[in-house]
Amino acid sequence: MDITNKVAVVAGATRGAGRAMAVKLGETGAVVYVTGRTTREEQSPMERKETIEESAELVTKAGGTGIPVKVDHTKEEEVQRLFHKIEEEQGGKLDILVNDIWGGDPLTEWGRDIAEHSLTKGLQLLNQAVQAHIITAHYAVPLMKKNRSGLIVEITDGTDDKYRGSFYYSLAKISNIHMASAMAEDLKAFGITAVSLTPGFLRSEAMLEHFGVTEENWKEGAEVDPHFIASESPAYIGEALKHLVLDPDAARFNGQALSTWGLSDIYGFKDADGTQPHWGRYFEKYVKE
Repeated sequence: MDITNKVAVVAGATRGAGRAMAVKLGETGAVVYVTGRTTREEQSPMERKETIEESAELVTKAGGTGIPVKVDHTKEEEVQRLFHKIEEEQGGKLDILVNDIWGGDPLTEWGRDIAEHSLTKGLQLLNQAVQAHIITAHYAVPLMKKNRSGLIVEITDGTDDKYRGSFYYSLAKISNIHMASAMAEDLKAFGITAVSLTPGFLRSEAMLEHFGVTEENWKEGAEVDPHFIASESPAYIGEALKHLVLDPDAARFNGQALSTWGLSDIYGFKDADGTQPHWGRYFEKYVKE
């Protein structure tokens, strides 16, 4: 369970799934570059308290080496500087890229069609959730190609191309899935594996606050939304990533749209509370119309 010699970037690791995935990589002994826009000195438009420094400290505490780097991934020059830094500090080595850049919650106007939704917010959402992913992969992949190996994980929502309740949200999340499958084809000759990975109903810090609960009493949130009872903590997708990284045959998943619940069926890992949430089964039984 030790990949001490691995170098990873978790792009968008300030909080939620990104932070949890970075920490789980830390548990394996990896060097993890933790990126995001919120530092102890400067807050992003998300206006939340979590910082990349805290995330990096948690990575180091878990057994890895956490390195915080402030990056706005929509700005090409900042992304370019990030990978130049990694090339210099790690001798050109990069093994894992997790593209988890999002920040689209305050930009999504649910219940509004393409004509009603703010065009400015919609295009900004796509800038952050699609274009930023492209920019990041563009500068990460050359380091992987040099070593003829690597794993790229596109974090998304869902495993299919079905509508997700909003034109822009759907376009972003489906784009992330296709990005992974397209990169899988583009890069397989270089030994690089690309997949997309989705959580189920994620109990992020923001979601816990939204329901007025904590991780200790989270089940009370089901009184507000009954589907919350099937939710999962960020640690679950962290475990999914960790097991994928540690799998010597992870290339068998190349191009696939993976899920936390699907990988838990394969690897047998559990959430932080010892359960194995399965949003796929729950959705088919209770949510799908």
